[in-house]
Amino acid sequence: MAGELQGRTALVTGASRGIGLAVARELVEARAWVAMVARTPEPLAHAAQDVGGHAIPADVSTTEGVHTLATYLGELLGDAPDLIVSAAGAFSLARLDEASPQEFAAQIDANLRGPFLLMRAFLPAMLRRRAGHFVTIGSVAGRAAFPENGAYAASKFGVRGLHEVLRAEVRGTGVRATLIEPAATDTPLWDPIDPDARPDLPSRASMLRPRDVARAVLFAATQPPGVQVSSIAVEAAG
Repeated sequence: MAGELQGRTALVTGASRGIGLAVARELVEARAWVAMVARTPEPLAHAAQDVGGHAIPADVSTTEGVHTLATYLGELLGDAPDLIVSAAGAFSLARLDEASPQEFAAQIDANLRGPFLLMRAFLPAMLRRRAGHFVTIGSVAGRAAFPENGAYAASKFGVRGLHEVLRAEVRGTGVRATLIEPAATDTPLWDPIDPDARPDLPSRASMLRPRDVARAVLFAATQPPGVQVSSIAVEAAG
């Protein structure tokens, strides 16, 4: 799909690694101008240099971080990006009777509050011009219950609800909304867990790769303006 996004602008959060980095790479290869956003400046700068995107350090789980980001992009682009991909996320495992309130809040902030704040910041401009596209990375854990996934499932079930409300509110406006729901994906979020050492978890070799998810994002983003891809479930074959 090289060149299909020529002249388009995109914002990708969580872009220093994992799914966000893979999405940024796919969009740049499709000739989009891509703002790559993450909290950690140095890894983000290296990722942006490698991909050919534009590094913008920001914490999109905070109101202040998103306000600063939106102001900067408004001055730089003169408008909201054409495409916003919410790929920043947090993930850890803990039983409900062992999870700390801080751990729960961290996953809600990264996985649910962040996408909401981005919608709140950029949706008005998209509605005014009657064009724009929000792509949110959900999870299979937003549709099914898995042990030790209390905080993560709460955030991803919430993301699915947020997406459905957004889709209902923008129907007929020219603004599109897509939810990508991947199964387990081999990203650095699994590093502290070491799933290969646990028989109750999928092995890393059996997981999706970040590029598999990124290609689903690209598919949704390259549809004609009159086509709404509301959701895509991405699973490993076999």
